[in-house]
Amino acid sequence: MSHENIVHFVGAGPGDVELITVKGARLLGEADVIVYAGSLVDRELVLTYAPGARVYDSAGMDLEQTTRVLVEAVLAGQMVVRLHTGDPSIYGAIQEQMEELDKVGIGYEVVPGVTSAFAAAATLKQELTLPEVSQTVVITRLAGRTPVPEREQLASIAQIGATLVIYLSISMIEKVVEELLSGAYQEDTPVAVVAKASWADEQVLTGTLADIAAKVRDAGIGKQALIVVGDVLRARGEGMKAKSLLYDKGFSHGCREGIVT
Repeated sequence: MSHENIVHFVGAGPGDVELITVKGARLLGEADVIVYAGSLVDRELVLTYAPGARVYDSAGMDLEQTTRVLVEAVLAGQMVVRLHTGDPSIYGAIQEQMEELDKVGIGYEVVPGVTSAFAAAATLKQELTLPEVSQTVVITRLAGRTPVPEREQLASIAQIGATLVIYLSISMIEKVVEELLSGAYQEDTPVAVVAKASWADEQVLTGTLADIAAKVRDAGIGKQALIVVGDVLRARGEGMKAKSLLYDKGFSHGCREGIVT
């Protein structure tokens, strides 16, 4: 199937124009029609990689309208990109769009992108998994207009005590703190809030579950921010409890024999 008769769902990355994949940038450059999430994706990215394309901002469009634009362009033999913020597979609402395309027999592909969780970790210069601290990262959100299954309520997930990256919940930061404290986290558990990770105007707040809500309110952060929670955040200030075996001189793996002394 040639790329002219399918829709390409492309992850734009977290914000920085250079953090789109090479494939994503190439597809934008080849596109005749682009439907993009204008409230989240920097217009500069579209102008940089696709200056000649016909561009639709999906912020003011519903599913029926975006589907119509995609389908009509494909049927006209045009190269079509549906550009999503971050990675399309996380809170990207692409499943419902693909379902609509299935109904009319139009194919598609998904090109992954850098999600903001990893842009935030990069900004913080923080590894999200550390030996003897946490080997699990949970990406989740608080229930808002989009409900969350009962078993995935934040208070239930908080029982695990893993590294949490919480999307789409910054406007309910007090509720986030309340639910986390009902689980395995303590008031002194470190928290970082990264707003607009990788953008030129990104903001970083650090604190604990005891004070982060007040800091968020004082900073006026109300959207496009991630909340990172967990003891891994202590490593930057307090050092690591244990080192990974991956580069230990006595550790053998498939590509290297350990040094025996």
